[in-house]
Amino acid sequence: MSRFNDQRRRFLKGLGLAVALPTLERFALSPAQAAKLPATTADGDPLRLAFLYIPNGVNVERWFPEGEGKDYKLGQSFDSVKHLKDDFQFVKGMELKNGWAGPDGPGDHARANATFLTGMRPKKTAGADIEVGISVDQVAANHVGGETRFSSLELSCDGVRKSGSCDSGYSCAYQFNLAWRTPHAPLAPEQNPRLVFERLFGGGDDSDRDQNRKQRMYDRRSVLDFVKEEANQLHKELGSNDRQKMDEYLTGIREIERRIQRAEQFGDLPSVELETPSGIPPRYEDHIRLMLDIQALAFQTDSTRVSTFLLAHDGSNRSFKEVGVSEGHHHLSHHQKKEDWLEKIAKIDEFYISQFGYFLEKMKTLKDPSGKSLLDNSMIVFGGGLSDGNRHNHDNLPIVLAGRGGGALNPGKVLNAGEKVPMTNLYVSLMENMGIPEDDFADSTGKLSNL
Repeated sequence: MSRFNDQRRRFLKGLGLAVALPTLERFALSPAQAAKLPATTADGDPLRLAFLYIPNGVNVERWFPEGEGKDYKLGQSFDSVKHLKDDFQFVKGMELKNGWAGPDGPGDHARANATFLTGMRPKKTAGADIEVGISVDQVAANHVGGETRFSSLELSCDGVRKSGSCDSGYSCAYQFNLAWRTPHAPLAPEQNPRLVFERLFGGGDDSDRDQNRKQRMYDRRSVLDFVKEEANQLHKELGSNDRQKMDEYLTGIREIERRIQRAEQFGDLPSVELETPSGIPPRYEDHIRLMLDIQALAFQTDSTRVSTFLLAHDGSNRSFKEVGVSEGHHHLSHHQKKEDWLEKIAKIDEFYISQFGYFLEKMKTLKDPSGKSLLDNSMIVFGGGLSDGNRHNHDNLPIVLAGRGGGALNPGKVLNAGEKVPMTNLYVSLMENMGIPEDDFADSTGKLSNL
């Protein structure tokens, strides 16, 4: 009995250590098995969902394409990404019904941000009683986040603001956040690339991070080896009921082993010419691209499958001297149809579209285990909550959907969904592609076909 109790104590100690093991990247399953999991392609690759937000509307004459279907002509603003034409599609006719003024009066910039991923009408308040709705990225994260180390990733190039009045009586929380965990709690994005990188991959250089990872992997295997040996010995001395419980536990151990095996298949952490960032770059374009590099790396390592990136909040009055625009963006968006102002807005549009192209190029160069690119296995929404900034209209939004969604999407076209179609209809379709059983979301009225 003494030997049995000692064995039991050592086993329980090992049990505690095993239960405390962090979830690793993915299960080592066959493609057929993996395809049954959410956010997984038919080839067993991860399926990613990302949202990139641009503020203040666009120069609609330059931004939108001519024609529909596969036979269309890109707008002038998309010249820098014309070689990527087959990797994205325009989705026309999207509307944020709850972005319009209505009885709430002014505050279109706050509503544009707040409704973009929630589809819900924000409560007009500058106090602590904020309320809008859970965002689609968090609905997805709640379903698929268990497959990765981080359920979602929130990025921004703006500072974080959760309180105060920013737009006509609306709380700054609406304007500076895209992701909402609950109707009352936004998920603040991270602005500092260094903090994002260290959260995902730890500090130090590549060799330090890799050595630490290998040591952690060795320690985890050592714990599992100890627990398995003790469990097998103890199994022989247990009654039938306890043996059943032990079998269930050993099944859990084998699952952890599969996770470790899958993590080991990734090999060393990828270097991708990205050292630990020193902080926020002084140039806006460098800041954006560093964040996009980290986002791509997070997808490549399957650290997360859901991401949002607020390139700038709606109402941002940033100037773009790097492209010859010294005036503030928000100021110019009230162009009153002045040709010189519209020309400058077009330059800002081209700037943001070139960053979008940079991200697509990056995603095309990275490969999944099946050999397909990360872009092939992604669904990336690029756009904003206003169309013409001068009119503050929330219909016919500038929306591009990139990637092939693991085979579910057919890019290289213009999809005209109709007029004033809820933006949330697109989100319901994307969630369906991820294996998320949500037939409706916010103000949705159905799904989009022919994506």
